[in-house]
Amino acid sequence: MKKLFAIAAAAVIVGGPVIAQEYPSKTIEVITHAGNGGGTDVTTRMMMIRARRELEADMVVVNKRGGGGATAMDYYLTQPADGHSILTFTIGHSATVALGKTDMTLDDVRPIARGTDDPQILMTRCGIYDSAEAFVAVQKEEPLTYGTTHLGGIDDVSAFMFARRGELATPRIVPFEGGGELATQLVAGAVDVAVLNLAEAGSQIEAGDICPVVVLAPERMSGLPDVSTAQELGIDANFSTVRGFVVHADTPDDVAAKIEEALLKAMNHTVYQGFLTSVGLDASSVADAETWGNQLTSMQTDMDAALRELGFIE
Repeated sequence: MKKLFAIAAAAVIVGGPVIAQEYPSKTIEVITHAGNGGGTDVTTRMMMIRARRELEADMVVVNKRGGGGATAMDYYLTQPADGHSILTFTIGHSATVALGKTDMTLDDVRPIARGTDDPQILMTRCGIYDSAEAFVAVQKEEPLTYGTTHLGGIDDVSAFMFARRGELATPRIVPFEGGGELATQLVAGAVDVAVLNLAEAGSQIEAGDICPVVVLAPERMSGLPDVSTAQELGIDANFSTVRGFVVHADTPDDVAAKIEEALLKAMNHTVYQGFLTSVGLDASSVADAETWGNQLTSMQTDMDAALRELGFIE
């Protein structure tokens, strides 16, 4: 009998570490700051369709709204660094970090993979301007009213920096709750210009009510091949709504590598690629941990500088 107990005890001792190293061992939470149906929420769910198969685990979205992402980030800091929670990180989070509205810093997270690189687009009601050049020229003389989502984030930073670097009149900013509402109000004439992503105004663009005028990117978008970039107009204003995934900085290397491999496979699958095509993006949106990490660092630096230049940070 004593021998049997000894064998059993040895099995526990030998088996214990092996069991502890298994990943995943439970449901994986993917935490976002967005409500159901928002661009970040949809991107997250599209990634998960195939990622749960690659990881052979259940995955659920946990929406933590509020504070421009601060609620989600602060909640994430309370989760174990074991890979069973993943945070969807966006350009908006960079603004929140720069403004000091969260306890999180970039040192707290480890990049895993980028899911979208979605350029900001300046849109107007169709028929107002004959060209992007005419749109810029009118703002040399007088300010236009720009609609954005919230304040102190990527949208109004994009509007202000486009005007400042183009030596245009400072825009009047009118914030709205979301992209859908903003697109509707642009059509209604409540604002002259809307700062939107392609997917946020897709139906109105298709209907001929809203026209993209300038893409804030170095190169033209595949979904908008006829729309000029700010760079082509001589204005150095490149801003994107970037969405990607991070884990705790202390996540074990082998776990982080497994998550990266699974997410990249999932987002290079035809299901996710079809989603990218549907919102006017292409395969270049998907990037590995190294590329995503470099972009995280640069966009945090750029966001901090822009918010300081605009007076949001003293």
